[in-house]
Amino acid sequence: MRIIVLALLLGATLAHATDEDPFGRYVKTAPEFSPLASVRGRFETWYYMPWRYRWTIGTDDAAGKFCRDMGINGGFLDYGRGPLSWMEKWKLRFYVDHTAGKGTLHLRGAPQVEQWRRFQDDPRSVRKVPLDAAALAKMKALLREHLARVKKSPMRLAYALDDEPSWSTFLRPMCWRVHGDDAAYAKWLAAFRGRPQKPRFVTPDFTRRQLGRQLKELDFSPLLERMTYNDSVLANTIGALVEEANRIDPDTPCGIVGSSAPSLWGGYDYAKIMAKVQFIEPYDVGSAPEIVRSLGRRRGVRVVSTHFPRDRQNEWQAWFRFAHGQEGMIGWIRDWFDEQNRPQPWVTKFGKTLRELTGVQGPKLRGAKWMHDGIALYYSHPSVQVSWVLDSEAHGNTWKNRNEDHLLGTASNVRRAWETMLADSGLQYDFLSYDRLIREGVPDEYKVLVLPACFALSDTEAARIKEFHARGGRVVADFMCGLFDAYGKGRAGGALDDLFGVKHTGDETNADFFGPQLWVETNQDKGYGKTRWRELLETSRAQRRGGFGIANNRLKGPVVRDRAVFLNLSPQQYLYLREEGRAKPRHRERFVKWLGVPPPVRVTGDANLEITRWKKNGRVYLFVVQNAVRHANGKFGVRTGETDLELIFARPVKDLRDERTGKKLGERGFWRPTFVRTEAVFLSYRE
Repeated sequence: MRIIVLALLLGATLAHATDEDPFGRYVKTAPEFSPLASVRGRFETWYYMPWRYRWTIGTDDAAGKFCRDMGINGGFLDYGRGPLSWMEKWKLRFYVDHTAGKGTLHLRGAPQVEQWRRFQDDPRSVRKVPLDAAALAKMKALLREHLARVKKSPMRLAYALDDEPSWSTFLRPMCWRVHGDDAAYAKWLAAFRGRPQKPRFVTPDFTRRQLGRQLKELDFSPLLERMTYNDSVLANTIGALVEEANRIDPDTPCGIVGSSAPSLWGGYDYAKIMAKVQFIEPYDVGSAPEIVRSLGRRRGVRVVSTHFPRDRQNEWQAWFRFAHGQEGMIGWIRDWFDEQNRPQPWVTKFGKTLRELTGVQGPKLRGAKWMHDGIALYYSHPSVQVSWVLDSEAHGNTWKNRNEDHLLGTASNVRRAWETMLADSGLQYDFLSYDRLIREGVPDEYKVLVLPACFALSDTEAARIKEFHARGGRVVADFMCGLFDAYGKGRAGGALDDLFGVKHTGDETNADFFGPQLWVETNQDKGYGKTRWRELLETSRAQRRGGFGIANNRLKGPVVRDRAVFLNLSPQQYLYLREEGRAKPRHRERFVKWLGVPPPVRVTGDANLEITRWKKNGRVYLFVVQNAVRHANGKFGVRTGETDLELIFARPVKDLRDERTGKKLGERGFWRPTFVRTEAVFLSYRE
């Protein structure tokens, strides 16, 4: 009876929050969250598409034979121009770049350093090329022109509107208005805030002056709401262009390439972006690939990745991306050939991997479903925004120069730490976006919800999370959870304090979190440009528990209350422990044990391994890949050589097969393969 009454009360609370919370209403009704129709296209295998930056061998028959022999089965055209007949003759699937032109979504000739200051210091300045009706009409005209050249080719694979689109310049802090129509902004703002409100125009100087105040006195909303509007304008512009492309060619997916990290700047709120694209190439920054995988899989968004050739890393990159469900790679062609146009030795070696993936393994994952372990990591874009403001405290007036937040930022690194700890524990996850939570609650496929650096939560989100907990779900937060509302205003108490059994009072200051003078764990000004995690994390003055930074000095932790766990710890130190080869199970267990999820398969015999699983027609496809160490500068430390592994299944599996050799292994409870660290173990079985 108590459970029934509690559920009814929570249901009433949820209905009230949904009806009354303007942020919840905004998410449910705003066009930027309305998903476009999906378009599957002609993705039949795994594709390697060279971007011919320095493709010195031309496009004759010799070059076609080179592609065939290398296992290259794709390519690209720019503006719809290029060697179309060559692509068709050699059956090379291509994507078309810059179909909406260049210079609008990606600003050609972006402002020079000395010019940035004018835009950064003047909150009423207008974007160099406004994203308005005239710009949209111009891009639609270009789209029609460019697609007319290729829309009948049987080799077309996807359309990209532009590469590296942004309402800023990449993710640089630019305080301009995205266009000059203040009436349109005021109308959007009234829906966003639930009432008419006079638009305010500020820079981060407005927010940084507040950072010495008490939590309940902080209000970042004048800055955040305008950047949120910029995000919406970019997303809706992309969506309108994708719809136009579908009208011209309804059989080919359209989207963007070179998408960046979630950020306060630039437009990368992935809850909005993923509703508007059917094809995307995310850069490996700020958890973007896994956020894209998670948010795109329900809509069938086609996802590829970037291949920047690296010594010893090429085979690893290809296998790692394939194991994570990406459907191909766009290859940056530079220094592939010598002066006589002969391929470099590493290119020939890479060809073996490409032949296997494009010709043999690729079709096996067509239509396969990602298998997670019931774990959802929460993607809260308002928390990403608040994190940037809190992080900026150490930078002071030099916030204008910050462009490494995907490497330094608290929200980014906390996400990365959770992802790494889960992978090291043999567990897999999805990101659950805030818009889906608001509309649907936590879906039944998830048993655990992790809240990584979730500084900002709306009342509707809090009610949805409590509803999930009431019906048996487990909720785990690391620190500073829900201390701001979804607009960036500090609360007098955390939105989930009653769930976790903790108490924030609103009179906390930066002196109460991690250490004196900063709200966050690391001094990102002192850590700027560092190449190792140790150098960044040694700027922390936080007290430690088990080697990890204690967030709120007033609170104890962990606080455990009926499947709700508040850790009051930051996991960022795990990145530095792992980079130095000192991460042990006891370190990640401080976080992962509270999830209560055992791994379905364990692997022993080497460090830094990850298991991914896919299911198709009753068969499970399992990969073991190297989850290479990522350094603080974004580069990977890929290990080479061979080693023997042991895979131990939680229960025996049937019809185990080595997908790379074709060897049938029968019914097994374990298997001992030899692992080439730059490749993958690839098995399949029936459960």
